[in-house]
Amino acid sequence: MRKTAVVTAGTAGIGLETALGLAAAGYAVTVVGRDAERGVRAVARIDATNPAHRSRFLSADLGSLDDVRALADRIAADHAASGDPLTVLVNNIGAMFPERLSLDGIEASFVVNHLSPYLLTERLLPTLTAGAPSRIVNVTSGAVALGRRVFDAVEPPGGYYGFHWYGRAKLANLAYTLDLAARLEGTGVSVFAADPGGAATDMTNGTLTDPKIVSPALRLLWPLVRRRFERSTSGPASVAARPSIAAATDETLTGRTGIVIGAQARPVAPPRAAADPRLAGAVRRLSERHAPVVTT
Repeated sequence: MRKTAVVTAGTAGIGLETALGLAAAGYAVTVVGRDAERGVRAVARIDATNPAHRSRFLSADLGSLDDVRALADRIAADHAASGDPLTVLVNNIGAMFPERLSLDGIEASFVVNHLSPYLLTERLLPTLTAGAPSRIVNVTSGAVALGRRVFDAVEPPGGYYGFHWYGRAKLANLAYTLDLAARLEGTGVSVFAADPGGAATDMTNGTLTDPKIVSPALRLLWPLVRRRFERSTSGPASVAARPSIAAATDETLTGRTGIVIGAQARPVAPPRAAADPRLAGAVRRLSERHAPVVTT
C-alpha cells in the first residue's frame, strides 16, 4: 500500500516545501488550500518531484470550522474507499492578523491557529489509527513564549495585539499536541510538534512589518523588534520546512511521541507552559466547547 500524507496550507511557502519533501520521501501527498490556481501549480511541482505517486489538491477554507469538518469527512471517506492508510497529517496552517477579526463568531487567530487543526485532527483520528503506524505533525512557533497563559475564554484579557494573540493560539495548539500524544500512547499514532524557526512567507512578509501587532511596551522598541523579526524570517521556506519533514519521516523517531522538533530539525525541550497539564485541560475544554468534534 502507498504511504500517504495530507499537508494543510500546502500550496505555497513552508507547506509546499513540506509537501515536496514528503513527495521526495515517497509519499503520495494531498495539499489543502483555498486558491485553486495555487493548488494546480503546487500539484505540478509535487508531481515533478515524485511522478510515481500522483499528488492532489483539495479546496477548503481552513478558517471555517464547517469546511474543516467537510474536509475531514472527505479525506476519511477517500481513504476508506481506496484502502490506502493515512500515514502522515501535517497541520501547517497558520495566520497572524494585525486587526482583531472574527470567523463564525470566534476570534480569528484562535480559529486558524488552534481550533482548525484541532478539529481536523480529532475528526481524522479513526483514519489515522486505522492506518497506524502513522504520524501527526502540528507546526508550532517560537511566538508561544509571548502568549498569555490564560484559557478560560477564547480571548485573553487586555488589548488585541496580533503577534501575542498568535503566540497564545500556538501555545494552545502546542499544549494540545503534547496532551494528544499522551492520549494516543500505545495506538501506533505518534504526535509531534515542529518549529520552523521562521522564513520569508506570505504571512511574515505582511503582518510582521506592522507595529500594531505587538504590545505598547514593545512598540517603544519597534526598530529593534522589527530588525529581529526581519532576521528571524529572512531564510528560505525550504529550510524552514525541514523540521516538519523530519517529524514526518525521520526513522529515528519511530515509536516515539510527544516530541518537539526544533528549527535545526532535532528534538528540543518543549516550553514549560505547554507541558502544564492544567493548561492542557483548560485548552481541551475550550476546544470542545467551540469546535465540537461531533455535531448534532
